[in-house]
Amino acid sequence: MPADDIRGTTPGTAPVPLSVLDLVTVGAGRTAGDALRTSVDISRLAESRGYHRYWVAEHHSMPGVASSSPAVILAHLAAHTERIRLGSGGVMLPNHASLVIAEQFGTLEAMAPGRIDLGLGRAPGTDGATAAALRRSDRLNEGADDFPQQLSELTRFLDDDFPDGHPYARIHAVPGPVQATSPGGVQSPHRPPIWLLGSSGFSARLAGMLGLPFAFAHHFSAQNTVPALDLYRETFRPSAVLDAPYALIGVSALATDDEKEARRQVLAAALNMVRLRTGRPGLVPTPEEAEAYEFSAMEREFVDTWNANVIHGTADEVRTGLDELQKRTGADELMLTANAHGGDVRLRSYELIADAYGLPTPA
Repeated sequence: MPADDIRGTTPGTAPVPLSVLDLVTVGAGRTAGDALRTSVDISRLAESRGYHRYWVAEHHSMPGVASSSPAVILAHLAAHTERIRLGSGGVMLPNHASLVIAEQFGTLEAMAPGRIDLGLGRAPGTDGATAAALRRSDRLNEGADDFPQQLSELTRFLDDDFPDGHPYARIHAVPGPVQATSPGGVQSPHRPPIWLLGSSGFSARLAGMLGLPFAFAHHFSAQNTVPALDLYRETFRPSAVLDAPYALIGVSALATDDEKEARRQVLAAALNMVRLRTGRPGLVPTPEEAEAYEFSAMEREFVDTWNANVIHGTADEVRTGLDELQKRTGADELMLTANAHGGDVRLRSYELIADAYGLPTPA
């Protein structure tokens, strides 16, 4: 697998490649269809402006997040783009059979050759009861503990290389390499590169030991970012995939035309997180609803802590914040997620950031 499938090029004056993480957020008064149309618009903008990759994340049972089926969304985005890399940030592997994921991403690779990333996480992407419903089991810790074994199994399905005598040796993920070994068969030279995702040290260490690229969820676990990246680099072993570590970090970043509007938008997104963390998940509220909401002292403390890790403001302010974060963490790539009530606000944010870094403009 060529490292070019992983490493991006640095556009404009950005310190590292810039990418997009899309949670397909649904605002109050909007539908999931509205959110998905916004995703198409943002993916097209990202492609035209030189963002490197576009990932969607698996979440469940959250009214304000319409990304429960990453493979379905990625297929839709593949039909509306031509060059940008598309991937999962990520698929929560314990929720699924490894063969199913290999088949889904083999299909995506056939649809968009050389453009698909397979990012994997070991968290459920939801609450415990929903995870139990997904897995048809309440043994959730067992799923997380089995993650390295599941990862190995998935990799063998993608490469079609179970050893003789293995129970799955005669089972093949299709589309996949087995088609090249069939009479008259021709198979794509690409297969989706695997990324490990994490918000703590477990996946950082595993990614390092396996020589895989690593994506860290700085946007909701900022206190662990530097320790996890250090651990990844310390444990990294060169592999057929990478000869040196490659780590991206997910970053909450929202640029608006004026600073006041940025504060209004991130307050609404923070109220949404307050509700989620207190067992009241819902649609992303409007800025007006957030401004009228009476936060308790504990909620206000949470909002202040949460928003301290959201880089927001004018385009110049966001650019400065991103530059400082990259320098502090040494991240090889910044994956930006813009959380706001309206799709137009999110779209404008990616446009403003592209302008701030002098990213290419469409011909």
